[in-house]
Amino acid sequence: MLANLQQELHKATNHMQNELSKLQAWRANSAIVEDIYVMAYGSLGPLKNIAAVSVMDASTIVIQPWDKTLIRDIEKGISEAKIGLNPSNNGETLMIKIPPLTEERRRDLVKIASRLGEEGKVGIRNIRQEFKKKIDKSKADKEISEDEAKTHEANLQKEIDKWIKQIEEMLKVKEIEIMKV
Repeated sequence: MLANLQQELHKATNHMQNELSKLQAWRANSAIVEDIYVMAYGSLGPLKNIAAVSVMDASTIVIQPWDKTLIRDIEKGISEAKIGLNPSNNGETLMIKIPPLTEERRRDLVKIASRLGEEGKVGIRNIRQEFKKKIDKSKADKEISEDEAKTHEANLQKEIDKWIKQIEEMLKVKEIEIMKV
């Protein structure tokens, strides 16, 4: 009944961990911008599909579009992503200077991390809802008894609680990392 539960929960948690790892905004990291969605040729796609993203030095990210006509679209996409970074356009490339972390910027990053954590928890809850529907359907189809359904639901809730606690721990660690001067 709960066969793929661990796999689904692991996938959701890994996704959140990857998103949190992008919050290393005190040094340049191409992962900060390469997954930003940009409108190009009439459809949305990740920046890494339309440009080369590289790190020039510890505080500068360079974005070189493969088609120079997309430079304004990329600039707009980065601005709309609301990640607190402003690219400078020299006509051929975009350069993003990573500002040194101020107390205010650290607080902003903690807020972003909290939002990512909440999105991770929502993902975990959606998985719970999915598996709860499977249990209810099996019970309605008389594949399992009511007692078995209650046991499956209790096991499901235990797993969900464990994984949500794991997300909260990841958030605490990230918050401490961000706020450390």
